[in-house]
Amino acid sequence: MTISPVKKNKAALAAVCLASLMFGLEISSVPVILSTLEKVLHDDFKSMQWIMNAYTIACTTVLMATGTLADRYGRKRIFIINLALFGITSLLCGLAQSTSVLIIGRFLQGMAGGAMLTCAIAILSHQFQEGRERSKAFAMWGVVVGIGLGFGPIIAGLIVAVLNWQWVFLAFVPLTLITLILAFRGVEESSDPQAKKLDIVGIITLSLSVFGLTYFITQGPELGFTSITAISIIVAAAISFIIFLFVEKTHAHPMFDFSVFRVRNLSGAIMGSIGMNFSFWPFIIYLPIYFQNGLGYGVVVAGLSLLAYTLPTLVVPPLAERLSLRYQPRFVIPLGLFTIGLGFFLMKLGSNADDASWLTMLPGSLLAGIGLGLTNTPVTNTATGSVQSSRAGMASGIDISARLITLAINIALMGFILLQGILFYLKKALPKSVDTAKLHSLGEKIATGNFASLKQVLPELSALDPSGATVHAALIHGFGWVMLYGGMGVWVLAIISFIIFSPRKA
Repeated sequence: MTISPVKKNKAALAAVCLASLMFGLEISSVPVILSTLEKVLHDDFKSMQWIMNAYTIACTTVLMATGTLADRYGRKRIFIINLALFGITSLLCGLAQSTSVLIIGRFLQGMAGGAMLTCAIAILSHQFQEGRERSKAFAMWGVVVGIGLGFGPIIAGLIVAVLNWQWVFLAFVPLTLITLILAFRGVEESSDPQAKKLDIVGIITLSLSVFGLTYFITQGPELGFTSITAISIIVAAAISFIIFLFVEKTHAHPMFDFSVFRVRNLSGAIMGSIGMNFSFWPFIIYLPIYFQNGLGYGVVVAGLSLLAYTLPTLVVPPLAERLSLRYQPRFVIPLGLFTIGLGFFLMKLGSNADDASWLTMLPGSLLAGIGLGLTNTPVTNTATGSVQSSRAGMASGIDISARLITLAINIALMGFILLQGILFYLKKALPKSVDTAKLHSLGEKIATGNFASLKQVLPELSALDPSGATVHAALIHGFGWVMLYGGMGVWVLAIISFIIFSPRKA
């Protein structure tokens, strides 16, 4: 039975949008259940960080390779293979009974998800080539991605409240089956006979350097930052990155052509990509912990509270596009980053209020979300539109890689800063006689929100802190450090972006 071109395109658009929706939901929904996972799987703060980091690092490893494989062997074929793998790995995550299995499942799921997203964008670009139809397709795709990222927290909260945490992963299995049916029905096969060879050495060395740096930040406090093991890890990561730079300079078909960074608009936009994932997106991993344990909200209420942080990212992008056309991205992107930073400082003020609640956090949350909405779409359009069309794929790959690498590193950094802020407060508030190792374990439990097991770490805590005020204040103090870090960092990147965008004087 033949299908009309219109119906075929609708099915293809639905398949691409569903795949992108699942990718967005998988990033934004898991943070809400981390405190639940910590209690159910009986593991520590670092393991919870790796549940998130495994996904983002894995996405980074496949982004550039997938584009080459899809061009050579067919975008529909690679898309369908990775869709099936995403469904299988989601099932593995849902059935996991230990943290190690869940981390492995998340890594494999991230590889499939990153490849799936890369193919989805390529399919969309190929199947919708006419101006008006193409604009509508990409607008629809952008809205769906925004829905996935914006509504993930509340959806995950509802799933945990009604069912259990496993269904946050298992729900993707039937969604994957529907997407596969739509893909078989509507997606046209396409390939590029001039496809380049894989830059395998570049892929491996970049992945190892990102993994090494993330591992150093996450495990450093336990290993000792000056220990031989920790120093060996960071040196190996640095050497791997140096090899990556050398390979990309000498490879006939490099994964990253660094000459494109001479284009000021591209470099300025990449600073915007880094800025968003330096502050806004990694903080969404930890914000549910603040709402659930800092403010005492349940999973559903915490998810609803997060909507103020995420919904503007869905509503503001059309305004951002109009502002970019009128005032140019070189003003809009730094303005968006500055707005994110201002939101972080307002959230810090709201968290320090005597009667702190979602209302005191609301102005800062909204402002940070508005800043993200102002930045996100102009960054992507500027990055891909500032180079020749033949290099747009590479520009897009660099943009997405910059986002995911920065996200992975800053998930680890924010976790480290949160823990150090908590420990700093505990050292001042509790007697100096408390064992350092016990204090560190106590800080990790507080950072994950697992207050129920604090007495197992420090039995005398009931006498030292009968009301729990010290523990609560330590958590708030730690979050204050994280908000300062996010706000100051994104302001620095806003300034760098503005300077890069500014044309040189004659």
